[in-house]
Amino acid sequence: MTRLNELRLISRVAQMYHIEGRRQAEIAQHLRLSQATVSRMLKRAEAEDIVRTSVIPPVGTYSELEGALREKYDLPEAIVVECTEDRDGAIMARIGEAAAHLLEVTLAPGEIIGVSSWSQTIFKMVENIHPQKSAQAKYVVQTLGGMGDPSVQTHATQLTTRLARLTGAEPKLLPVQGVTTSREAKLLMQADPFVRETMDLFGSITLAIVGIGAVEPSELLARSGNIFSSRELSDLAEAGAVGDISLRFFDKNGKPVKTPLDDRVIGLPLEDLERVDRVIALAGGAKKTNAIAGALRVGVIDMLVTDKFTAQRLID
Repeated sequence: MTRLNELRLISRVAQMYHIEGRRQAEIAQHLRLSQATVSRMLKRAEAEDIVRTSVIPPVGTYSELEGALREKYDLPEAIVVECTEDRDGAIMARIGEAAAHLLEVTLAPGEIIGVSSWSQTIFKMVENIHPQKSAQAKYVVQTLGGMGDPSVQTHATQLTTRLARLTGAEPKLLPVQGVTTSREAKLLMQADPFVRETMDLFGSITLAIVGIGAVEPSELLARSGNIFSSRELSDLAEAGAVGDISLRFFDKNGKPVKTPLDDRVIGLPLEDLERVDRVIALAGGAKKTNAIAGALRVGVIDMLVTDKFTAQRLID
């Protein structure tokens, strides 16, 4: 009966602490025990399965889907958001809201943020961010060339400068085309001092926020002019490409698809992205499911923010 008596007292200590809300010092005084003994008994209560921890996810959260994504893709973290419609506009809005909250609560002082400039989902995130007063970033660095069609040009500039203003950072723009006409044109543009100043910060980025694109470009990217020709995109698909991160393409297994087209992109390479401490990808939608699956296998993404429909497709 000695063990039973011991467990009975441990159970009483656990009840007083977890249910009655009493402090350890108060329990010790009440039961005439030392505080060290009370602490040991509380640990023993867990070991003996007297105290069990239950986490009950709130309605509208998807911990099982998040766990399945982490396990299947060896992904450090995932956020799956509620969405009532499997439609691109609705999905981008919900992902943007969740990503904005994530950035607000995890932003560290002095952070150097790298951001892809041609993502509508990232733009939705920026629209939902509140001005940061405590933890302020140092720089917001544009990681893909932003010059293009004047009708959509302001999108890239506004995204970078607005995120910088909201996070208390200095914007570092990349005022050149994302896709140049030739390798020689790229080298010439990169020689510009302002371009060089921004690209020199690529190696110092501590947080990268990226979108994931399918081989078939989004409407915004297509209108920007920062994209390859239809024939070139077709060649990429034939080479096995399923998607891209900042116009750096990969196949379904996450292997980079290297072609001469790489030499015409002014932006952050995948190998540099791999060295960034924290990479958050925002993406969802039926058209991007295969691209997202490939991107998760590249091995550079630390957290995916997606919607419940896309998450289920990625798992299935």
